[in-house]
Amino acid sequence: MVTFDPAHKAVHDPGDRRFRVWIRPSILVGSGAVIFSFVAAAWIQFVFFGLPRIPPVPQVYPNNFVGPHGFPLWVRWSHFFNFFFVMLLIRSGLSILFDHPRLYFNDDCTPGTEWLRATPIKVPRDRIWTAKDDARYLTPVVGTPGYRHTIGVARVWHFINVHGFIITGVFFISMLFSTEQWKRIVPTSPLVVTQAWNTWVHYATFHMPAEPNGFYGYNALQQIAYFAVIFVFGPLAILTGIAMSPAVVNRFPWYAKLFGGRQSARSIHFLTMLSFLAFLVVHVTLVVMTGFARNMNHIVLGTDTQGHLGIWLGFCGIAVVVLSWVAAHWLSWRYPRRLQHALKVVTYPMQLLTLNRLVPQQKYSEKDISPYFWPNGKMPIREDWKRMAENGFRDFRLKVDGLVEHPVELSLAELEELGAAEHITMHHCIQGWSGIAKWGGLPMKSLIKLVRPRPEAHTVAFYSFGEALYGGPYYDTQSLENVLKDQCLLASQMNGKRLEQLYGAPLRLRVENQLGYKMVKWIERIEFVESEKLLGKGEGGKNEDDEYFDLLPNI
Repeated sequence: MVTFDPAHKAVHDPGDRRFRVWIRPSILVGSGAVIFSFVAAAWIQFVFFGLPRIPPVPQVYPNNFVGPHGFPLWVRWSHFFNFFFVMLLIRSGLSILFDHPRLYFNDDCTPGTEWLRATPIKVPRDRIWTAKDDARYLTPVVGTPGYRHTIGVARVWHFINVHGFIITGVFFISMLFSTEQWKRIVPTSPLVVTQAWNTWVHYATFHMPAEPNGFYGYNALQQIAYFAVIFVFGPLAILTGIAMSPAVVNRFPWYAKLFGGRQSARSIHFLTMLSFLAFLVVHVTLVVMTGFARNMNHIVLGTDTQGHLGIWLGFCGIAVVVLSWVAAHWLSWRYPRRLQHALKVVTYPMQLLTLNRLVPQQKYSEKDISPYFWPNGKMPIREDWKRMAENGFRDFRLKVDGLVEHPVELSLAELEELGAAEHITMHHCIQGWSGIAKWGGLPMKSLIKLVRPRPEAHTVAFYSFGEALYGGPYYDTQSLENVLKDQCLLASQMNGKRLEQLYGAPLRLRVENQLGYKMVKWIERIEFVESEKLLGKGEGGKNEDDEYFDLLPNI
């Protein structure tokens, strides 16, 4: 495990480690009713009509067997790497989930409307309770990297491994359809559904059906299960992951609506993970029950024999996967910066060519505005900010300088005279919550037109009156290209009213193709610079410097 200094221990290893999973009763009752109905239908059929007939398993003559069979090397290695990547995705995904341990089927994320809550705490109403406060501790035995507020490194592992998961899947499916192996997995007759139900009746009533030799074929229920894992769960996990991208959703709002909304996509993403785990448990159980040695030889050695070598090599493969979790934990705390840079190497060029080119074009209506908007960040404690807050920020002056031809200092009234725009947009927090609000303020392109950046200015830095998680002034940066996009505002209003202190007064940034931590609140000044590498630790912002967040979080 890890030894923390006092500052990091207070964040990552809090005294309150209570754990509780609460699920909305209606969800539990509904899910239970569906499962009960399938089991009950199987028992009714068994009691009143007897066990349904399952076609007898034909005798297999290996020397004369016609049709696809066996497990070629590409199947066996794909099986291993899929297990390897899925387990790391689940572990890192759990660390991401616990930074906002609530799941919803609505996009406003109002406390009390969640259907699942992995925390014993109900949001208190008698004090400010931010999304950062709501994050929970997760043991590193279960999650990578675990602990609390480690979402930056968790995202590194998640996005690096999703590349491996996708590459493995594309390779497997390509090989599947370039050989006859697809016939083993893809149902080609509606009779498969009937036969699968008959097999289910046997299992549900505790009567083991005649088990075919998996080296040559599967029963109908197995075939449907494998088909669902490969062609339903896998693609659904990828598609719902994309539906949580601010760049995609804020350019194509209809896409998230295919899944019921951004938060519904997040919930489906989680349920897909549970489906993978459920399949894994049932799959391993049946492998053990129906001939462990022979089944292990099938998938490890590619032979239909009864020896024990496949078991021992299989256990070695599992040990490699478990050791990868230990290695990921060690790397997470020893070399987090290198991991951050590795993710940047893998994803940054592709994002610049794809997601970052999408121009936000959201068109939400007044009725879509969220009744609740999670506050976040550490409120400023500086005396100058408090004094300005007392008189409604009439004394505030926004300083804009750096590599500009016309540096300025502007009051809120002067900023409003330069121009105004309003947009109703969806906010996407890196922690997982979202909310829709109407933002009003000065388009950044109008300010840029006024100050006239020099040719060497490629980056815009926004400095906050507030502090970062580990202390020190909060700041973040944007490329000049991104702040010139439509809907990028210096917001001074929220939902038709003057911006509240809790949400970033006097000014906050809105840049709708990225996650919320890039939208600096309580802005004090703006500086145009050549590169983000010249500021702080050179990573592009305070969260990027200290918590290893992404420089360009389009997803």
